[in-house]
Amino acid sequence: MTGTVYLVGSGPGDPDLMTVKARRLIEEADVILHDKLPGPAILDQLPADAREDVGKRAGGERTSQEHTNRRMVELAREGKSVVRLKGGDPFVFGRGGEEAEYLAAHDVPFEVVPGVTSAVAGPGVAGIPLTHREHTSSVSFVTGHEDPTKDESAVDWEALAATGGTIVVLMGVGKLPAYTQALLDAGLAADTPVALVERATWPDQRVACGTLETAVDVRDREEIEPPALTIIGTVAATRERVFDYLRNSTQEVHQ
Repeated sequence: MTGTVYLVGSGPGDPDLMTVKARRLIEEADVILHDKLPGPAILDQLPADAREDVGKRAGGERTSQEHTNRRMVELAREGKSVVRLKGGDPFVFGRGGEEAEYLAAHDVPFEVVPGVTSAVAGPGVAGIPLTHREHTSSVSFVTGHEDPTKDESAVDWEALAATGGTIVVLMGVGKLPAYTQALLDAGLAADTPVALVERATWPDQRVACGTLETAVDVRDREEIEPPALTIIGTVAATRERVFDYLRNSTQEVHQ
């Protein structure tokens, strides 16, 4: 009998933010296919005899997506219960859609277990609301790390600038100069508030604030590194009014 593959979102990295269902499936799984994105606090809790790393390997090599796809099918056909553990939510820039299609094409049953995406959790723990009645009623989620084989970016930064809403860029630390300039060229004001949240909900979380014009300098000065997300919009400035009372205990702040 073919086993089931569970595409499980582990949340932004704090084990307390994992769902009850995710924890149960991890405990019951025969094999857990994971990469590094769930974060050390979660990975250290995985059963040693069930975990299989499909992320980075020794020597800097990475496991290909093709290998991960094949491995899920192989294990399921052996009748195993397989958890494919992903950071955040499986269907928010997590290749969950690709893996679901691959499993369906190979007649393997699967179940999606949503997780708390860092796109929402990161701003929240930094004291930044993605929407606010006095600022914006819309939010856009964008990847800063597109498929390198594309001839050009699929992100329309000019259209995003025109929405007037909050823009959240995931995996965009390296490309920060390119898209901040694209937004400036599209007419977004240079003094638009920007916040960079590094390792959201992890013990070494950091937040650095600036503007669209100064964001790159802030990133370099504070040495912000991946994994991090960028929040662009007037809501990013509201944290100044709440920070003194914010009690997200892991937070270190660099203004």
